[in-house]
Amino acid sequence: MTHTEIEVNAELVRDLLCDQHPDLADRPLRLGPRGWDNQMWRLGDDLAVRLPWATRDADELLRKEHAWLPVLAPRLPLPVPVPQRLGEPSALFPRPWIVTTWVAGEPADRAPVTRAEEAADALAAFLTALHRPVPDDAPAGRFGRGGSLADGSERFAKQLASATELRLVPDPDAVRAVWDDAAVAPGWAGPPVWLHADLHPANVLTADGGICGVVDFSDLCAGDPAVDLAAAWSLLPDGAVDRFHAAYQPAPDAAALRRARGWAVGTALGGLLIGEAGVRGRPGGKATWGPPARAALRRLVATIAR
Repeated sequence: MTHTEIEVNAELVRDLLCDQHPDLADRPLRLGPRGWDNQMWRLGDDLAVRLPWATRDADELLRKEHAWLPVLAPRLPLPVPVPQRLGEPSALFPRPWIVTTWVAGEPADRAPVTRAEEAADALAAFLTALHRPVPDDAPAGRFGRGGSLADGSERFAKQLASATELRLVPDPDAVRAVWDDAAVAPGWAGPPVWLHADLHPANVLTADGGICGVVDFSDLCAGDPAVDLAAAWSLLPDGAVDRFHAAYQPAPDAAALRRARGWAVGTALGGLLIGEAGVRGRPGGKATWGPPARAALRRLVATIAR
């Protein structure tokens, strides 16, 4: 990670707006969430400014969102942050930045889903609408997302070893069994489809126990829909995953569900390690990621025991 050498504060954001989008510069401005790649500033009630502040590839990711999200958003049944303006690198700030619509709600890692059936249907409808064949120039995924699950076996093994060493996983052999079963499942034979590719609980918003929005499309890419189907294991309460599978169209076959469990167990291990890093005071940790990751692992291990 590489935090920008320029301090990002309200004065800088205001100066950037005055310089490139002066019609927005008088709106109220306040600091919003900070993610791995970007930090966000609320701009009035309905907009937000997103500026890269950490990872080196955040510039490319913002430009990708600016290019593709306005095309995809109109067909999606849940609110998403639609880019409205692009800010170019300048003497004030050497990286691109964007102005997007603001999506109201609380991240699901802080306000978990409680209305199980409604949320399962909402998530299925969102992914059914998103998962359409992509054009030839659609972006590829980072970290192998959208590709072959088996290509991530080495990364999974390292995550499992770390989690086991920290005594975070009660039954490492059962977790390994979920992955091994997924890694040998037949691959995706259909055309590449649009993927969010990072649907962990911090990127899904809730209100009154239901799902009300999806944010952070930095990993938007093309590939196997199983990557996104995995989200049900960490987002939905116990007993709701089957309803999600029944509502999603076209109905996923057995191989897709096996691959989805593999992606889900890998994401859960990552969330558990990140959450534990927060608990132990390590830099960059997010303690709220731990509980949904533990719940997902528990649900996934139970599928092997069936």
